[in-house]
Amino acid sequence: MFRIIDYQATEPIRKVNNNNQVAIPHSPKRIVLASIRITVPRRNANKNSVELIATVGVQGVSGTSQVLFKIFRDGKEIFRAQEGVESDPTSEVNYIVTIQAIDMNVGQGTHLYQVTAENITKGTEAAVVGPISFSGLAVAPDDWDRD
Repeated sequence: MFRIIDYQATEPIRKVNNNNQVAIPHSPKRIVLASIRITVPRRNANKNSVELIATVGVQGVSGTSQVLFKIFRDGKEIFRAQEGVESDPTSEVNYIVTIQAIDMNVGQGTHLYQVTAENITKGTEAAVVGPISFSGLAVAPDDWDRD
């Protein structure tokens, strides 16, 4: 059995708003979409897993952008995923991207997790239009589980 050692969630943008776009910068610049802090007690250090889930609403503005999403723990990249975003008005222009990562055996302490986005395709434009949510669930083996 496992037990929850911490859970944090944030929802900086609750719904789609095409009139309040935030441009996704071109690499190597990036935008921080959301941040959470997860605390791992000493007794669970290096014997745990942190499940991270981010959902981001994006829109193609011009061309077909490749948006690179990254998750960082304490400033160090631990996960990346890429999504193509088209701007053709006869097709889809709004996208909901969900990424999930599992950070294993995290050390003791409070850790800052951040999800970011950057456009890696020159000559194209993409924007965040919402919603944005980011959550982290830290679990560890139950000390009382004696099969």
